[in-house]
Amino acid sequence: MHRHLLTAAAVCGVIAGTGLDASANPGMAMQAFTSAKAAPAPGAKEASPIKGKVLQTLESGGYTYVLLKKEDGQKVWLAVPQTQIMVGQEMTFRPGMEMAGFESKSLKRTFDKIIFSEGPVTPAKGSGKESKENRKSPGSKGASAKADEKIVVEKAAGADGYRIADVYKLKGKLDKKKISVRGKVIKVSSNIMSKNWIHLQDGSGTSKKGNNNLVVTSQSVPVVGEVVTATGILYKDKDFGGGYKYGVIMEKAEIVVE
Repeated sequence: MHRHLLTAAAVCGVIAGTGLDASANPGMAMQAFTSAKAAPAPGAKEASPIKGKVLQTLESGGYTYVLLKKEDGQKVWLAVPQTQIMVGQEMTFRPGMEMAGFESKSLKRTFDKIIFSEGPVTPAKGSGKESKENRKSPGSKGASAKADEKIVVEKAAGADGYRIADVYKLKGKLDKKKISVRGKVIKVSSNIMSKNWIHLQDGSGTSKKGNNNLVVTSQSVPVVGEVVTATGILYKDKDFGGGYKYGVIMEKAEIVVE
Protein backbone atom coordinates (compact mmCIF):
# COMPACT_ATOMS: atom_id res chain seq x y z
CA MET A 1 0.00 0.00 0.00
CA HIS A 2 2.83 2.38 0.92
CA ARG A 3 4.49 1.79 -2.46
CA HIS A 4 1.21 2.46 -4.29
CA LEU A 5 0.60 5.75 -2.46
CA LEU A 6 4.10 6.98 -3.25
CA THR A 7 3.68 6.13 -6.93
CA ALA A 8 0.32 7.89 -7.13
CA ALA A 9 1.76 10.98 -5.49
CA ALA A 10 4.63 10.99 -7.97
CA VAL A 11 2.22 10.78 -10.90
CA CYS A 12 0.17 13.72 -9.63
CA GLY A 13 3.37 15.70 -9.25
CA VAL A 14 4.46 14.97 -12.81
CA ILE A 15 1.05 15.81 -14.26
CA ALA A 16 0.76 19.04 -12.30
CA GLY A 17 4.28 20.02 -13.29
CA THR A 18 3.75 19.51 -17.01
CA GLY A 19 0.19 20.85 -17.16
CA LEU A 20 -0.43 17.78 -19.34
CA ASP A 21 1.21 19.61 -22.26
CA ALA A 22 3.17 17.36 -24.59
CA SER A 23 5.00 20.42 -25.88
CA ALA A 24 6.41 21.02 -22.40
CA ASN A 25 7.43 17.43 -21.70
CA PRO A 26 6.35 14.90 -24.34
CA GLY A 27 4.46 11.92 -22.95
CA MET A 28 5.77 12.27 -19.40
CA ALA A 29 2.37 12.47 -17.74
CA MET A 30 0.95 9.41 -19.51
CA GLN A 31 4.18 7.44 -19.09
CA ALA A 32 4.10 8.16 -15.37
CA PHE A 33 0.46 7.09 -15.24
CA THR A 34 1.29 3.83 -17.03
CA SER A 35 4.04 3.13 -14.50
CA ALA A 36 1.65 3.71 -11.62
CA LYS A 37 -0.87 1.35 -13.19
CA ALA A 38 1.76 -1.37 -13.19
CA ALA A 39 2.10 -1.15 -9.40
CA PRO A 40 -1.42 -1.66 -7.95
CA ALA A 41 -2.08 -1.84 -4.25
CA PRO A 42 -2.09 -5.39 -2.86
CA GLY A 43 -5.60 -6.85 -2.97
CA ALA A 44 -6.98 -3.89 -4.95
CA LYS A 45 -9.75 -4.63 -7.45
CA GLU A 46 -9.17 -3.96 -11.14
CA ALA A 47 -11.00 -0.75 -12.11
CA SER A 48 -13.80 -1.05 -14.64
CA PRO A 49 -13.64 0.53 -18.12
CA ILE A 50 -15.46 3.85 -18.51
CA LYS A 51 -18.35 3.65 -20.98
CA GLY A 52 -20.56 6.39 -22.36
CA LYS A 53 -21.46 8.84 -25.11
CA VAL A 54 -19.01 11.53 -26.22
CA LEU A 55 -20.57 14.98 -25.67
CA GLN A 56 -17.55 17.19 -26.40
CA THR A 57 -13.87 16.98 -27.28
CA LEU A 58 -11.01 19.45 -26.89
CA GLU A 59 -7.52 19.06 -28.31
CA SER A 60 -4.52 20.80 -26.81
CA GLY A 61 -0.95 20.11 -25.81
CA GLY A 62 -0.85 16.73 -27.57
CA TYR A 63 -3.87 15.38 -25.70
CA THR A 64 -7.57 14.96 -26.34
CA TYR A 65 -9.95 15.94 -23.56
CA VAL A 66 -13.27 14.08 -23.70
CA LEU A 67 -16.53 14.96 -21.94
CA LEU A 68 -18.31 11.62 -21.58
CA LYS A 69 -21.90 10.96 -20.49
CA LYS A 70 -21.74 7.64 -18.69
CA GLU A 71 -24.42 4.98 -18.80
CA ASP A 72 -25.74 6.15 -15.41
CA GLY A 73 -26.15 9.71 -16.74
CA GLN A 74 -23.11 11.12 -14.92
CA LYS A 75 -20.80 13.38 -16.94
CA VAL A 76 -17.05 13.00 -16.59
CA TRP A 77 -13.97 14.52 -18.24
CA LEU A 78 -11.15 12.27 -19.43
CA ALA A 79 -7.71 13.12 -20.81
CA VAL A 80 -6.14 10.71 -23.31
CA PRO A 81 -3.19 10.90 -25.72
CA GLN A 82 -4.32 12.79 -28.83
CA THR A 83 -6.83 10.57 -30.62
CA GLN A 84 -9.43 11.04 -33.35
CA ILE A 85 -12.74 11.00 -31.45
CA MET A 86 -16.08 12.23 -32.74
CA VAL A 87 -18.91 13.79 -30.76
CA GLY A 88 -21.91 11.45 -30.53
CA GLN A 89 -19.90 8.22 -30.47
CA GLU A 90 -20.57 5.55 -27.87
CA MET A 91 -17.12 4.65 -26.56
CA THR A 92 -15.33 2.67 -23.88
CA PHE A 93 -12.13 4.02 -22.30
CA ARG A 94 -9.53 2.33 -20.15
CA PRO A 95 -9.81 3.15 -16.43
CA GLY A 96 -7.41 5.69 -15.01
CA MET A 97 -6.42 7.90 -12.13
CA GLU A 98 -8.81 10.68 -11.11
CA MET A 99 -7.40 14.07 -10.18
CA ALA A 100 -9.32 16.96 -8.61
CA GLY A 101 -8.75 20.62 -9.42
CA PHE A 102 -6.54 19.93 -12.43
CA GLU A 103 -5.41 23.04 -14.33
CA SER A 104 -4.64 22.73 -18.04
CA LYS A 105 -2.28 25.56 -18.89
CA SER A 106 -2.74 25.15 -22.65
CA LEU A 107 -6.56 25.28 -22.39
CA LYS A 108 -6.47 27.95 -19.68
CA ARG A 109 -9.13 26.17 -17.64
CA THR A 110 -9.40 24.14 -14.47
CA PHE A 111 -11.29 20.85 -14.36
CA ASP A 112 -13.08 20.07 -11.09
CA LYS A 113 -12.32 16.40 -11.70
CA ILE A 114 -10.63 14.62 -14.59
CA ILE A 115 -9.58 11.03 -15.26
CA PHE A 116 -6.26 10.33 -16.95
CA SER A 117 -6.88 7.35 -19.23
CA GLU A 118 -4.50 5.57 -21.60
CA GLY A 119 -7.21 5.84 -24.25
CA PRO A 120 -10.13 3.97 -25.80
CA VAL A 121 -10.42 0.23 -25.33
CA THR A 122 -11.30 0.11 -29.03
CA PRO A 123 -9.98 2.87 -31.33
CA ALA A 124 -12.58 5.41 -32.39
CA LYS A 125 -14.21 4.64 -35.72
CA GLY A 126 -15.13 7.16 -38.41
CA SER A 127 -13.72 8.73 -41.50
CA GLY A 128 -11.32 11.64 -41.54
CA LYS A 129 -14.02 13.67 -43.28
CA GLU A 130 -16.41 13.22 -40.37
CA SER A 131 -13.76 14.19 -37.85
CA LYS A 132 -12.84 17.33 -39.81
CA GLU A 133 -16.46 18.40 -40.06
CA ASN A 134 -16.91 17.89 -36.33
CA ARG A 135 -13.98 20.20 -35.57
CA LYS A 136 -14.86 22.92 -38.06
CA SER A 137 -17.14 25.84 -37.32
CA PRO A 138 -18.68 26.28 -40.79
CA GLY A 139 -20.30 29.68 -40.65
CA SER A 140 -23.20 31.17 -38.76
CA LYS A 141 -25.46 28.15 -39.41
CA GLY A 142 -22.90 25.63 -38.18
CA ALA A 143 -24.76 24.29 -35.14
CA SER A 144 -28.27 23.56 -33.98
CA ALA A 145 -29.97 22.55 -30.76
CA LYS A 146 -31.53 19.12 -30.34
CA ALA A 147 -34.87 18.78 -32.10
CA ASP A 148 -36.77 18.40 -28.81
CA GLU A 149 -34.85 21.13 -26.97
CA LYS A 150 -36.54 24.47 -26.32
CA ILE A 151 -34.04 27.18 -25.43
CA VAL A 152 -35.17 30.21 -23.45
CA VAL A 153 -32.39 32.51 -22.24
CA GLU A 154 -32.94 36.10 -21.14
CA LYS A 155 -31.04 38.97 -22.78
CA ALA A 156 -27.72 40.06 -21.27
CA ALA A 157 -28.02 42.92 -18.79
CA GLY A 158 -26.94 46.46 -19.64
CA ALA A 159 -27.27 48.87 -22.54
CA ASP A 160 -24.88 46.78 -24.65
CA GLY A 161 -26.88 43.56 -24.15
CA TYR A 162 -28.67 42.08 -27.18
CA ARG A 163 -30.72 39.05 -28.20
CA ILE A 164 -29.10 36.99 -30.95
CA ALA A 165 -31.84 37.66 -33.51
CA ASP A 166 -31.45 41.40 -32.86
CA VAL A 167 -27.70 41.15 -33.44
CA TYR A 168 -28.41 39.93 -36.97
CA LYS A 169 -31.06 42.61 -37.51
CA LEU A 170 -28.79 45.41 -36.28
CA LYS A 171 -25.47 44.09 -37.59
CA GLY A 172 -24.83 47.21 -39.67
CA LYS A 173 -25.23 49.44 -36.63
CA LEU A 174 -23.32 47.11 -34.30
CA ASP A 175 -20.39 46.38 -36.65
CA LYS A 176 -17.04 46.74 -34.83
CA LYS A 177 -18.75 47.62 -31.55
CA LYS A 178 -18.45 45.91 -28.17
CA ILE A 179 -21.63 44.10 -27.16
CA SER A 180 -22.80 41.40 -24.76
CA VAL A 181 -24.90 38.34 -25.56
CA ARG A 182 -26.26 35.74 -23.18
CA GLY A 183 -26.94 32.26 -24.50
CA LYS A 184 -26.66 28.51 -24.16
CA VAL A 185 -23.53 26.81 -25.49
CA ILE A 186 -24.58 24.51 -28.35
CA LYS A 187 -21.20 23.59 -29.79
CA VAL A 188 -17.50 24.22 -29.12
CA SER A 189 -14.72 23.73 -31.70
CA SER A 190 -11.37 24.14 -29.97
CA ASN A 191 -7.92 25.30 -31.00
CA ILE A 192 -8.72 26.22 -34.61
CA MET A 193 -6.62 29.13 -35.90
CA SER A 194 -5.40 29.59 -32.30
CA LYS A 195 -8.87 30.28 -30.95
CA ASN A 196 -11.96 28.46 -29.70
CA TRP A 197 -15.22 28.75 -31.69
CA ILE A 198 -18.33 28.78 -29.50
CA HIS A 199 -21.89 28.55 -30.84
CA LEU A 200 -24.55 30.29 -28.72
CA GLN A 201 -28.34 30.25 -28.95
CA ASP A 202 -30.87 32.09 -26.77
CA GLY A 203 -34.18 30.98 -28.30
CA SER A 204 -34.59 34.04 -30.52
CA GLY A 205 -34.56 33.78 -34.31
CA THR A 206 -35.04 30.58 -36.31
CA SER A 207 -32.79 28.11 -38.06
CA LYS A 208 -34.82 28.66 -41.25
CA LYS A 209 -33.92 32.36 -41.28
CA GLY A 210 -30.38 31.63 -40.10
CA ASN A 211 -30.53 34.21 -37.32
CA ASN A 212 -30.69 31.98 -34.24
CA ASN A 213 -27.02 31.02 -33.83
CA LEU A 214 -24.14 33.32 -32.91
CA VAL A 215 -20.54 32.20 -33.25
CA VAL A 216 -18.14 33.63 -30.69
CA THR A 217 -14.35 33.28 -30.70
CA SER A 218 -12.53 33.24 -27.39
CA GLN A 219 -9.58 31.82 -25.50
CA SER A 220 -12.05 30.40 -22.97
CA VAL A 221 -13.54 26.91 -23.37
CA PRO A 222 -17.05 26.61 -21.92
CA VAL A 223 -18.85 23.28 -21.79
CA VAL A 224 -21.73 22.44 -24.12
CA GLY A 225 -25.00 23.03 -22.26
CA GLU A 226 -23.73 25.85 -20.05
CA VAL A 227 -25.42 29.27 -20.08
CA VAL A 228 -22.84 32.01 -20.52
CA THR A 229 -22.53 35.74 -21.13
CA ALA A 230 -20.13 36.62 -23.94
CA THR A 231 -18.74 40.14 -24.29
CA GLY A 232 -16.65 41.06 -27.32
CA ILE A 233 -16.42 42.95 -30.61
CA LEU A 234 -19.09 42.19 -33.21
CA TYR A 235 -18.20 42.00 -36.91
CA LYS A 236 -20.56 41.64 -39.85
CA ASP A 237 -20.03 39.65 -43.06
CA LYS A 238 -16.62 38.29 -42.06
CA ASP A 239 -14.92 35.69 -44.28
CA PHE A 240 -11.88 33.84 -42.92
CA GLY A 241 -11.68 31.57 -45.98
CA GLY A 242 -11.92 27.79 -46.03
CA GLY A 243 -15.65 27.81 -45.32
CA TYR A 244 -15.42 30.09 -42.28
CA LYS A 245 -17.89 32.76 -43.43
CA TYR A 246 -20.17 34.59 -41.02
CA GLY A 247 -23.04 37.03 -41.36
CA VAL A 248 -22.14 38.10 -37.82
CA ILE A 249 -19.43 36.95 -35.45
CA MET A 250 -18.19 38.09 -32.04
CA GLU A 251 -14.40 38.11 -31.69
CA LYS A 252 -12.01 38.01 -28.71
CA ALA A 253 -14.87 37.49 -26.30
CA GLU A 254 -14.68 37.29 -22.54
CA ILE A 255 -16.87 34.42 -21.36
CA VAL A 256 -18.64 34.37 -18.00
CA VAL A 257 -20.24 31.04 -17.07
CA GLU A 258 -23.37 31.23 -14.93
